[in-house]
Amino acid sequence: MRSIRCVCLVLALAFAQGPGFAATPPPPVQQTIDALSRAHAAVVGVQVVSDEDAVSAETLGRQRQGSGVVIGPDGLILTIGYLMLEAEHIQIVTQDGRRLPAQAVAYDLATGFGLLRPLLPLRGVAAVPLGSLPELEPGMALMTATGGNGGDVAMTQLVGKRAFSGYWEYFIDTALFTSPPIANHSGAPLFNQRGELVGIGSLLVMDALGTGQRLPGNMFVPVDLLKPILAEMQSTGTTRLSRRPWLGLNSVELSGRVQVARVGKASPAWAAGLQPGDVVLAVDGTKVTTLEGFYKKLWDRADAQAEVQLTVLQGADVKTLTVKPVDRMSTLRKPKGI
Repeated sequence: MRSIRCVCLVLALAFAQGPGFAATPPPPVQQTIDALSRAHAAVVGVQVVSDEDAVSAETLGRQRQGSGVVIGPDGLILTIGYLMLEAEHIQIVTQDGRRLPAQAVAYDLATGFGLLRPLLPLRGVAAVPLGSLPELEPGMALMTATGGNGGDVAMTQLVGKRAFSGYWEYFIDTALFTSPPIANHSGAPLFNQRGELVGIGSLLVMDALGTGQRLPGNMFVPVDLLKPILAEMQSTGTTRLSRRPWLGLNSVELSGRVQVARVGKASPAWAAGLQPGDVVLAVDGTKVTTLEGFYKKLWDRADAQAEVQLTVLQGADVKTLTVKPVDRMSTLRKPKGI
């Protein structure tokens, strides 16, 4: 317990002595140590083996491991969803080394969150409270934690809050960026000074500041995105916003252009004739120059599988290709429990 108390003490002192970002004075040092220690106690390791025929195994592998955090009194665990995609076996590793079988509860494609529940009671583990995004400001000291074998805690700093576009057809209006980074970021919780959960780890990034200046860090999905969909996820296994068109592309944004980097095998994009190197100029006749604009125009339709017209620059030729998107959720094997 010495390492967690040591990190908590450093964090508590940083909060007490740092700039006055918060509207209210920071809590006493011992109070902060106690809050962060309780938060750390709720962190678990997540170990997953995906289905043998899982579509996601090609990019994520069959064996995956990361972290999660208990957010419900019944042992409900929040993690990053890609860990549990098409899971065949899920195991939770507690702070005291116990290994408990778990089942998938829900996966939300829109935010990337995943929910798990252990099949046996998590004795002595209290759920963490959820924090608030508006209270976070760049420069704040925060705590990250990882669970399972080799689990640890670390101090980090919030360096940015901004929209994030992922190359894998993913976008959220606000993401949290921290530095220095942690290596095993998948599903790792991010806590504020009160021990409240504020984010779940998703990625390692090289431009945490978003200015083009190299600064390694992590991207966390803020828990504010979970609050309005938590009940829906638990009752349906997903959300309405997860039912949206999917093309099967990896794309990048370069100098005001959206360029295709990879086309998935047997994907709608592959069937329509898109190729790596193509530049997407327009969606249904509307010009797009950013990943955000591309995704929002693509998703702005009632039917997830309605045809879409993509105007692309393919080599020296401008072509209009008809793509028949699919509902991404329909292409993935559902883990037991969902």
